[in-house]
Amino acid sequence: MVDEPEASTIPRMVRSAAERYGGAEAVADGDTRLSFTDVLEASREATRAMIAAGLAPGERVGIWAPNVHEWIVCALGILSAGGVVVPVNTRYRGQEAAYILNKSRARMLFTVTGFLDTDYVALLRGSGEDVPSLERIVVLRGDAAEGSTSWADLLAAGTAVSPEEAEERARAVEPGDTCDILYTSGTTGHPKGVVCHHEQALRTYHSWTGIIGIAEGDRYLIVNPFFHNFGYRAGWLCSMMRGACSVPMATLDMDELLGKVEEERISVLAGPPTLFLGILNHPNRSDHDLSSLRLGVTGAAAVPVEMIKRMRNELTFKTVISGYGLTEATGLATMSYPDDDPEIIATTSGRAIPGTEIRIVDDSNQEVPRGEPGELVVRGYNVMTGYFEDPEGTAAAIDHDGWLHTGDIAVMDEQGNVRITDRLKDMFIVGGFNAYPAEIENALLTHPAIAQAAVVGIPDGRLGEVGIAFVITRPGQTVDPGEVIAWCRERMANFKVPRRIEVVDSFPLNATGKVLRYELRERARIEGPDCSS
Repeated sequence: MVDEPEASTIPRMVRSAAERYGGAEAVADGDTRLSFTDVLEASREATRAMIAAGLAPGERVGIWAPNVHEWIVCALGILSAGGVVVPVNTRYRGQEAAYILNKSRARMLFTVTGFLDTDYVALLRGSGEDVPSLERIVVLRGDAAEGSTSWADLLAAGTAVSPEEAEERARAVEPGDTCDILYTSGTTGHPKGVVCHHEQALRTYHSWTGIIGIAEGDRYLIVNPFFHNFGYRAGWLCSMMRGACSVPMATLDMDELLGKVEEERISVLAGPPTLFLGILNHPNRSDHDLSSLRLGVTGAAAVPVEMIKRMRNELTFKTVISGYGLTEATGLATMSYPDDDPEIIATTSGRAIPGTEIRIVDDSNQEVPRGEPGELVVRGYNVMTGYFEDPEGTAAAIDHDGWLHTGDIAVMDEQGNVRITDRLKDMFIVGGFNAYPAEIENALLTHPAIAQAAVVGIPDGRLGEVGIAFVITRPGQTVDPGEVIAWCRERMANFKVPRRIEVVDSFPLNATGKVLRYELRERARIEGPDCSS
C-alpha cells in the first residue's frame, strides 16, 4: 500500500519539505547550492515578485528555459502566487513558441539569453507572430534584451509586497486549482494544452516515487528537460517531495554526464534507453567512479533486455524500472516494479499505477480478452482535467465513463502488464521526444513547392526512431531534398525535422483515400534513415 502525500498543493508541499529536510541540499546547479529552506525562501521571494507584477490566480505564465535552478524557483513562485505554469520546449523556434503563448494567453514569459548561442527573446520577436496577451518578458539568466526585465530587477520590485501577503496567496491555492498546462500535439497537428491540477500531480508522483524508492538523501541527475513531464514532475518536483537533491543538466553531453555522476555522487538517473546505452558503451566509462548509481528509470522507446541486465551487472544499479505514460495522464499510466524480471521490465510497460485502471478495448469500447490487441484506455486520478479551452477535443479523448483513450495499441498479459505494439496516432519518438506526423506535415505544406506530405517514423539505432517525409510537389515545381530539410530546421525543433525527404508522384491510398502509412513505413525502412542534406 502506497502512502498518501502529506500536502495537497505544490506550495504546501514546498513548505512541508522545508520543515522536514531543512538545511539538506535540495538543488545543486554548478556553484549554486540551495537547501530545502533556501528553496522555500526563494520561492516566496519569487511569489512576491509575481504579485508585484500583477499576476492574478489562474493566469498563465510561460517558461522557455533550460534546466537551471532559476526554472525551479520561478515555477514555484508562479504556483505559489496561484498562477499556472506553461512550459515551452527549448528546441522550439519562435513561431512554435508564439503558438503556445497565444493559445494559453500567457501574460508573462520567463526565458534566457545566450543559451547554446540562442537568444530566445530574439527568436520570439523575430518570428513574425504577435502575442497580444504577453505583457512582460523576464530574462532568468543572461543579458536582458531591450524591452525585457532581468530576473534580479523583477525580484527587487517584489520587495514592495509583504512576506505575509505572499504567504497568504500561497495558502489560498486549492488542491483542485490548475497548476500547469503542458502542450502536446494531437492528430490535428496543432498542440493542445493538457490541464493538470495540484492534487493529481502530487498524488501521481508521490505514488510513483514511493514504489521506485526515491528517498531522502538521494541525488537525482535530471537530464530530462524541465519543459517535459519527466524533467519537471518526475524530476525536480519528485525530488522536492521526497527529500532528494536535484542536480540539473542544461545539455546532454556524455562526458559531462559521467563526470557529474562521479563528482555529485548521483544515485538516481532517468532517461530513454539511448542514455543508458551511451553510458554502458562509453569508451571512458571505466575512468569514472559510477558506484553511487542505484536507481535507473527508463522508457519512451523499446527497451533492450540485455541493456537491463548490463545496467545491473556492469554498473551498480540495484533497481531498474520502466513505464508508459502520456501527457494526458499526468505523464504516467503504467510502470514496472523493482522486483520485476528484466524481461518484464524490458518487454512490457508494466501495470497500472496504484489507484487507477487500465483496459484494452476494441472499436466498440468493449474489453478484449487478455493477449488480444486493442486500444489502451486509462481511468483514474491521473487523467487530465481536459484540454485547455477545448471541450470538443476533451470529449473526443475522454469518453462518458471517464476513460482516456490513448490512441495506442497494446496487449495485456494475465498479470496486467501491457506491451505497446502500435500507435493509432502514428506518433513516433525521437531521442525521447514525441514527434507527431500531422504537425510536421502541416508545416511542410507551408513550403511554396510542396502540395502534399506524409511523414512516418522508422527505427534508428541512435535516436530510437526518426522521421522520413514523402512529398508531392505542386504543378511545375521541383524541390531539392537538402533545401527542404534546411527549410524545416529554421521552422521547427530539430527532433521534428525529417531525416530524409523523398519526392514521389503519388501516395499509396486505401479505398477511402487514406494514405497507407504502413507501405510508406516499409519503403522508408528499406531505404534507411540517411539524411539528404
